[in-house]
Amino acid sequence: MTYARWLQDFETEAERRRRREDPPWSRGARLHPALVRSVQRFQVGEAGDGANLVAKAAGDDTYLAAVKLFVAEEQNHARMLAGLLAAAGVPTIGKHWSDTVFVKLRRALGLRLELMVLLIAEVVALRYYRALRDGTDDPLVTQVAAWILADEERHVPFHCHRLRIGFENVPGPGRAAVFGGWRVLLLGVALTVAADHGPALRELGVGRLVFVADVLTAFEAALARIRGRVTS
Repeated sequence: MTYARWLQDFETEAERRRRREDPPWSRGARLHPALVRSVQRFQVGEAGDGANLVAKAAGDDTYLAAVKLFVAEEQNHARMLAGLLAAAGVPTIGKHWSDTVFVKLRRALGLRLELMVLLIAEVVALRYYRALRDGTDDPLVTQVAAWILADEERHVPFHCHRLRIGFENVPGPGRAAVFGGWRVLLLGVALTVAADHGPALRELGVGRLVFVADVLTAFEAALARIRGRVTS
């Protein structure tokens, strides 16, 4: 898939989102206190302006346009999570230490490192929003989580495509070393999220170890894409 096709995919989704009605916020939502704290933290993580990523994506106009639409989708996630919290009668929070750490890591070097860190966040989000979609009986929570999850399922292959290109000229031993360190970082993040959001995951019927194992599985699938072993 070329960047032109990715751009078309994002443009199609943007138009569909423009025509789609918002979830029925007025119906209200029921959120367990543990879920309130968890959703508040994820909302902060989705709320970045993406300026650093956009600046690093400059140089390829088609890819840059796709990245800007990706950022817009992430900001829409933040908006929907804020709407969900408001429907439950609770506020958003201004910041959380986990988001601060991720931002510092992503901004440390160039585009490839930023996407590597971002991909970790995306595969964690895949499992989290699936748990949120499937683990509650509140219709509004289920709808919001399902919409966000559908976007995240498109985001992962988008980033894998760019990373596959970024690693094409890296020699095998060097790539193996980078992927090994990447796995260690991913494991540390997954364990941290599982611990930090443990009460919420338990409320959703997902054990900490199951969450970590599922995140690792999703990450290995992403690595297979980056190696070129998965093309779809």
